[in-house]
Amino acid sequence: MKKIFSLTILTFLFVCGAQAQNVQLHYDFGGALYNKDLDGRPVLTSTVEMFKVDKWGSTYFFIDMDYTSDGVAAGYWEIARELKFWENPFSVHVEYNGGLSNMFSYQNAYLGGGTYTYNHKTFTKGFSFSTLYKYIQKNDSPHNFQLTGTWYVHFAKNGLCTFIGFADWRREKTAHGNFIFLSEPQFWVNLNKIKGVDDKLNLSLGGELELSHNFGGRNGFYAIPTLAVKWTFD
Repeated sequence: MKKIFSLTILTFLFVCGAQAQNVQLHYDFGGALYNKDLDGRPVLTSTVEMFKVDKWGSTYFFIDMDYTSDGVAAGYWEIARELKFWENPFSVHVEYNGGLSNMFSYQNAYLGGGTYTYNHKTFTKGFSFSTLYKYIQKNDSPHNFQLTGTWYVHFAKNGLCTFIGFADWRREKTAHGNFIFLSEPQFWVNLNKIKGVDDKLNLSLGGELELSHNFGGRNGFYAIPTLAVKWTFD
């Protein structure tokens, strides 16, 4: 499944007092690059994201759905709450992860901990770091931890390009070991930042690169690129 949520852009929006929703569609090259290991991997994944700020913090969720010619193969979602009643870079984080495929269900996962956030005064770049306890219900080893670092950089004239992503390292017992690494950097070209293009055309073109080790039931390291489009709602 695709990513955990993009803490980076959420943090940026929270500081700016904004809110955002977007829909993404990714074409996945995993099956073509690793045809022996990933034969039959869905090539299309949609992502719906929502982020909203209120006086007590912010709420975020995303829903991923993988598609094959037979229909939806899997659905996965995460919902997270940042709690912040003070003026400093730390917030309290609570989260739920879960979903199902046409073959099995993902185990419920509950996370809690803290997040440190830095944003440049121009809000053109920043990062965050989260330290979390993770409880995976009915897992052989349910008590785990997760460390997540995130970043965002808006660059080129008027923020034409955006580079965002996360790196996630967690303890989780699998058939291939006790630790999982996942990182999904994304690069976007924001078309409404091009001179002469209507600023209401909230369309971005780009993609991501899924870098993983022992993730998704796979043994070893994989680098899986996508091409994608994204529409952001005002």
